[in-house]
Amino acid sequence: MKIPTFARERLSTLQRQLAGAAAFSAMRFKRLAGCEEGGPLVEFGFVLPLMMVVITGTFAFGLALNTDLVLTQATGAGAQYLQTIRTSTSDPCADTLTAIQNAAPNLKSGSISLTITISGAPSSYTGTTCSGATSYLKAAKSQPVTVGTSYPCNLFIYALPFASQISRSCTLSAQVTEYEY
Repeated sequence: MKIPTFARERLSTLQRQLAGAAAFSAMRFKRLAGCEEGGPLVEFGFVLPLMMVVITGTFAFGLALNTDLVLTQATGAGAQYLQTIRTSTSDPCADTLTAIQNAAPNLKSGSISLTITISGAPSSYTGTTCSGATSYLKAAKSQPVTVGTSYPCNLFIYALPFASQISRSCTLSAQVTEYEY
């Protein structure tokens, strides 16, 4: 079968166009392969999530550290207050806890745990009230009194806990020993 002339011309034109398109694509690919215009954008896309985790982790840790400093300062204020009211209070735990809560208004009052250890007393007093400790507190006039507090904290970054995997929270604690002179 003989191919008509117009078909042969059309076929040769198409072959030239395809060859030219392939050559053009190869040239274009070589030109783009050597180009680095979008490189920094791709690198930024890889690094940005890691940077965000580090930055927000730093902020979360900073908040926990701030809470620890506030708790320590408030515990010191409560211990100093206990030393000043040591012989005149009827409930040292309640008065000390109130002083601590007033010194740390940004902490949840109900989450602060208090422990008072009086030298000479049979045990430590824990809780919001300890009216039985008054006699030991008066008897231990020149003995040290230790005030301890604990407060829960959560170190969550993007809903991932970074504290203990078992409890998924951490506990901040502070302890101050006051001496009466």
